[in-house]
Amino acid sequence: MTERAASPLILAPELVLVLTTMPSRQSALALARTLVTERLAACVNTLPGLASTYVWQGELTETEEVLCLIKTQRGRLGTFLPRLQQLHPYDVPEVLVIPVQAASEAYVTWALAATGPRDHEAPSQSPR
Repeated sequence: MTERAASPLILAPELVLVLTTMPSRQSALALARTLVTERLAACVNTLPGLASTYVWQGELTETEEVLCLIKTQRGRLGTFLPRLQQLHPYDVPEVLVIPVQAASEAYVTWALAATGPRDHEAPSQSPR
């Protein structure tokens, strides 16, 4: 069995990780499909089983949610953020944008292509 050479880590200031929570697996997957299809996200990971505790309208609230980890370009945030707000079912959605310090060179190349103009179609598979 041959091993694939690891892609070197590079600085990746053009990538961001956006965190948001959704009320169900179905709503999270619908959001993921839309963002990826519209090329606003390279990849969306959905993590069900999140327990959230917060005060909403003066009452302690505990809910099960799905955490979405969304990878996109910093330069697409001007289009991405209003679209996320439009698609999100919550009145006050959690939207946290976290800069990516470094990532594998192959992943950065793929993610930028996946969220870039349609003229430069992204490769069909994520490098793993």
